[in-house]
Amino acid sequence: MKSNLKLIVNNNFDLDRKKKFFEKKELKIILNLYAKMVSEGSWKDYGLTISAKQVGFSVFKNTAENAMYKICKNFKPNNKNFKYLITDSKGVIYRNSDNLENLLNNTNWKKLQR
Repeated sequence: MKSNLKLIVNNNFDLDRKKKFFEKKELKIILNLYAKMVSEGSWKDYGLTISAKQVGFSVFKNTAENAMYKICKNFKPNNKNFKYLITDSKGVIYRNSDNLENLLNNTNWKKLQR
């Protein structure tokens, strides 16, 4: 009995999916900051949100509360300075940059208000 099944590999789909998240280097930078802030007692939990337009790393002081901050990566920003953002839980932009490492290292997290 012959089978009419064909295996189709859509490599473009896999490439598009990989672009819809933080890259390994970006995630390492974020997780290093997260570990530092957890050890200081400032942050307690995190969550990830993924959409077609951006991926976000939300930071919580307590698990039951709204996120204090959200570190976002826009996939198709209108302006290159809006590639990476730090926002509050409502989406109000605190800081923005085209370089994630500079954005996170040059943010005074203790003075950043909710």
